[in-house]
Amino acid sequence: MKDKLLQAARDVMQHAYVKYSHFPVAAALALSDGRIVTGVNIENASFGLTNCAERTALYKAYSEGVKKEDIVAILVTTPKSFLVSPCGACRQVMRELIPEQADVYLVDAQDRVTHLKNIDLLPYGFTEDDL
Repeated sequence: MKDKLLQAARDVMQHAYVKYSHFPVAAALALSDGRIVTGVNIENASFGLTNCAERTALYKAYSEGVKKEDIVAILVTTPKSFLVSPCGACRQVMRELIPEQADVYLVDAQDRVTHLKNIDLLPYGFTEDDL
């Protein structure tokens, strides 16, 4: 599964809109039915309006009818030679929209992989239980 996700993410990375940072990021979600949903980062001159690859993939999936329980894994990659982890905003969105035990793969340009569970990224995240 990880290899298919990595290939899908690398295939769409060229669509990242990174006019300002020149730092493309791509994400790929694995769904329980075998489908893969991808996303890339989309920057904006008003930097706060930039959307990360992880959130792009998740919002795209949800807009197509995917439910939390349908998501089994997410992979995040960049063409950099160092590991890149989701930002705080993405971790919070992932905490709500992806199952806690879903696999998270972080992959660098040399195919080094860090594998963890979604819960590990934000162990004390704000959830619906806090409302």
